[in-house]
Amino acid sequence: MWAFFHRLASPRYFYFFTGRLLPWLGALCLSTTLVGLYYALFLSPPDYQQGESYRIMYIHVPAAWMSMFIYVLMAVAGAIGLIWKIKLADIIAANSAPIGASFTFLALVTGALWGKPMWGAWWVWDARLTSELILLFLYLGVIALNNAITDPRNAARASAVLALVGVVNIPIIHYSVQWWNTLHQGSTVIKAGGPAIHISMLIPLLLMAAAFKLFYGWVLLMQARCELLEREHNSRWVQEEVLSD
Repeated sequence: MWAFFHRLASPRYFYFFTGRLLPWLGALCLSTTLVGLYYALFLSPPDYQQGESYRIMYIHVPAAWMSMFIYVLMAVAGAIGLIWKIKLADIIAANSAPIGASFTFLALVTGALWGKPMWGAWWVWDARLTSELILLFLYLGVIALNNAITDPRNAARASAVLALVGVVNIPIIHYSVQWWNTLHQGSTVIKAGGPAIHISMLIPLLLMAAAFKLFYGWVLLMQARCELLEREHNSRWVQEEVLSD
């Protein structure tokens, strides 16, 4: 396993390995999304309190999960690039930020759409909503640093430091409903004693969560490959095996 990750850190191996992986990843993402949406929209029953409006959960909850998952992954990749100076880690961290910001924005928008009929307001300064908004600003800060600093290595260092500092916000988002009295409901999937959501609603939720992760991986690898070619365009392997085609 370690030998595989060591080889994957090689720009040449990463480019050609992910090139073979991308079509399968895209096909799996599309099929999982279609199955998840079919379950979510047609097979799962209406909620006994919220009726049909609860179905926005199948977009909102996976998007919120992804906003935290991608940030942690971005911070880990930034730390790897900061400590071991692995170029691919910097590329993964930099290209994760716009995708993570998009998922965070989607979570906030769908949360507002869901909150209006449930709470009677588009926005409240709830602990979880506020910490999720801070997460969006952290993503935007990382994106701004990557775009403002012309030298890629210096940009990677600065954005990695910001990402690592911002990691403290992730447990605040997750545990905010337990630490403070908030309008946002508590966890219904990951909790002691098992999920508090019926299996007919849990299956499409998990399918959509898997689809969102596959989408992230698919988009990330495409963007990382493009940036890798841009950075390595003077390398022999690019000249011989990519540009020659």
